[in-house]
Amino acid sequence: MSQIVSPLVSVIEKTQYMGTMVAIEEINQAGGINGRELVATTYDPASDNNLFRSYSRKMLVEDGLSTIFGCYSSSSRRAVLPIVERMNGLLWYPTQYEGFECSPNVIYTGASSNQNSVALADYIATNFGRRVYFVGVDYVFPRETNRIMRQLLVERGCEVVAEMYVPTRARREDFFPIFNDIKQLRPDAIFSTVVGDATARFYQMYADQHFSAKQMPIFSLTTTESENLAMGADVAEDHFTVAAYFQTVESDQNQAFVRRCRLLYGDDINTNVCMEAAYYQVHVFKKALELAGSMDTDVLRPALKGLALAAPQGPVTIHQRWRHSNVWSRVGRAMRSGQFSIVSQSRSAVECDPFFLRASQAS
Repeated sequence: MSQIVSPLVSVIEKTQYMGTMVAIEEINQAGGINGRELVATTYDPASDNNLFRSYSRKMLVEDGLSTIFGCYSSSSRRAVLPIVERMNGLLWYPTQYEGFECSPNVIYTGASSNQNSVALADYIATNFGRRVYFVGVDYVFPRETNRIMRQLLVERGCEVVAEMYVPTRARREDFFPIFNDIKQLRPDAIFSTVVGDATARFYQMYADQHFSAKQMPIFSLTTTESENLAMGADVAEDHFTVAAYFQTVESDQNQAFVRRCRLLYGDDINTNVCMEAAYYQVHVFKKALELAGSMDTDVLRPALKGLALAAPQGPVTIHQRWRHSNVWSRVGRAMRSGQFSIVSQSRSAVECDPFFLRASQAS
């Protein structure tokens, strides 16, 4: 049996839930795991970290479960982590994040910073100039990611001309001082760690200021196809995202994944990197459980080491040491359709290096 917790509020959290459920249905239609059907136990924490803590404790203590799939933000992951570690559960985390963490009770299936920030810094420095403006919401992922990005950009001869933050639930007026500052400083590019509902507001206000995405684009690690459509695909056009996966990846596995998502949720559904990670991690779990034959964390965890899977993004592997995924690195330019044109990508999955122990990224 599989145990799932997924928040259902924000644009991306909903798609993570959908990716999880697509994988469960696919596995059950193929006969389940060792002949047993997967049954999802779900709770909606409503993007509230107190509820994340409460529901994770309920699942691991009252419901008697041992495996949780979920959490979108780093703050929600950190809220759940002490409980999962204390109860020796296993959290599957499908979001790209800032790195510098490696819990024995977490499987990290999104990218860490060496798998996306390095490519982003390279692309900005090579194609758009030396002066970069940072804008983020004020919590752990943006601040830690900006710290890493600052170092990477400086190493490439770039300058961070400003680093500004807005509240997590930022309103339009919170961005006014930032856009006034951008008009004065005139950077070559903007690096955004704005997430959630504020993302659409930020990009829409950028368009309202009549800035040119061809001359001063916004770069992001978190703005996906779903946010593009929420803000208006015309608003998103010509801005950039670096991610392991885009819906436009050309592979048989991805075409099948998109087709299954649309069969379950309708033809207007668009996939994204968090949805894809939420999907493929359930299949990795299936392979590990078939090998281990037990849901006990101490038995299941060793079976994960080195496990490989043909994911929609391409072949991925669970790292033997770090329990992070080796995932792909792609730079995408948003098109008028809301999809991304892939302008650069790694030749294969990039080995995870969550603590930046290696000096450079394999490509």
